[in-house]
Amino acid sequence: MGEEVSYKTEPESELHSVPQEHNSSAQEKELEKPEPPNDKVTPPSPVAAQEVADHASKKDTEESVDKDAMLAKVLTEKRLALIKAWEESEKTKAENRAYKKHSAVGLWEDSKKASVEAQLKKIEESMEKKKAEYVEKMKNKIAEIHRLAEEKKAIVEAQKREEFIDLEETASKFRSRGDVPRKFFACFGG
Repeated sequence: MGEEVSYKTEPESELHSVPQEHNSSAQEKELEKPEPPNDKVTPPSPVAAQEVADHASKKDTEESVDKDAMLAKVLTEKRLALIKAWEESEKTKAENRAYKKHSAVGLWEDSKKASVEAQLKKIEESMEKKKAEYVEKMKNKIAEIHRLAEEKKAIVEAQKREEFIDLEETASKFRSRGDVPRKFFACFGG
């Protein structure tokens, strides 16, 4: 019950390995043990030991070079992937900005068009109103001219009737007297 359960996920190598403290103490104990004398085992020759050490160092060097190359390759791929992701992100941002600007320009254009069309409609309405006023004025003038013409015609007719009445009266005087008008024959003889 005194043990604490750890819920952390750890790599398998750490789970299966012995803790560092226990591992180092175990190695120390092994080093402290005296080796049993073994007459049958011959100590390795210095040349063989050197070859094994050289081979191990070459193998370690090759492995580290391979690991370094792989690590460099992975880092390069990671860097390239990050650059590509950044590039795509920036392109998307640029497209979004351009879309917003296009939208803003479209809205500006629509509002300006609407404003100009409203002004045009207002001008057309005022022109229609002025036209209607001018048409009304012109109709009134035409009506006034017609009225004046009718009055003048009536005056002319009245004058004509008066002249006819005067002529009839004069003609009746000439008939009653038996005289001939002088102006009439003046053009014929004399």
